[in-house]
Amino acid sequence: MPPPISTESVQKEGRMVLALEAFKQGHFTSFKAAARSYDVHWKTLSRRVRGQLPRRDTRPTNCKLTAVEELTLVQWILSMDQRGLAPRPDLVRQMANLLIAKQSNSNSNPNPKSLVGQR
Repeated sequence: MPPPISTESVQKEGRMVLALEAFKQGHFTSFKAAARSYDVHWKTLSRRVRGQLPRRDTRPTNCKLTAVEELTLVQWILSMDQRGLAPRPDLVRQMANLLIAKQSNSNSNPNPKSLVGQR
């Protein structure tokens, strides 16, 4: 779950987008000049020009389920709830581990390190 969005981070991201557009349109000849004008870090601006997304828009590398699998799991939980059968945490964990096992396409037990643990 991403951290809450603060007003400061929204403003900074807005300035970054403006600096990026101004640089791409040729209003500035260097990253540093554009960054100085819009009060953003020049190295971040150069990464954005090369196509790197903001951290908030990227998926963490330590996720065990894909975005589609997470969405499927949420939909399954909601459908169970609509039927009056709210799933217990151990049942949700079991379903998540089943999805992980299907990722590996093997009939054997998945690696215990790849399973969802308890919090």
